Amino acid sequence: MCAQTSKQPLKYLALGDSYTIGESVLESERWPVQLAASLTQKGIAVEKPKIIAVTGWRTDNLKNGINIAQLKEKYDLVSLLIGVNNQYQGKSLEEYEVEYEDLLKTAIEFAAGNKSRVFVVSIPDYGFTPFGEPNQKKITKELDEFNAVNKRITESYGVAYYNITDISRKGLADPELVAEDRLHPSGKQYKLWVARILEDFVIK
Repeated sequence: MCAQTSKQPLKYLALGDSYTIGESVLESERWPVQLAASLTQKGIAVEKPKIIAVTGWRTDNLKNGINIAQLKEKYDLVSLLIGVNNQYQGKSLEEYEVEYEDLLKTAIEFAAGNKSRVFVVSIPDYGFTPFGEPNQKKITKELDEFNAVNKRITESYGVAYYNITDISRKGLADPELVAEDRLHPSGKQYKLWVARILEDFVIK
């Protein structure tokens, strides 16, 4: 990991849905909170993340939520993880592609145009949970398609992309990776996400 030290704690904005707000886990177990804590432990002070995320949000809901929040300040770090509810609610890939790119542009704007301070996390696969297992084949196929779209767009903008989907696919083999609601990741799984992100996390 490479980073520049800063006297002032970094401001971190996390944009997303249930996975970012940490449905069914403690606040301290949310992956953005764990990431901020891990960076702080490594000597890169990060403030408590500002999270704009609600369980059930699609891309259009997140855009609306951002508009309602009326954020005026810029952030040193901005993350984006969105799309599972577009898939779950049967929304089209074409619609997702347009709305996702718009959100990525917004994330870059929140980082004052510094793409190196923005990063995207792939959509986890809830087909590997007790809730999703009956429809696993369909869920996995569709989420692969959604992730292919967000990965292509993210990389076209020169923004860091972290694939954690393979970690989520261990959820049936290791039940401790799934929260008590039998659908969302546990704090233990989120910890693995953070470890993956930190493998080559760079702050320029």
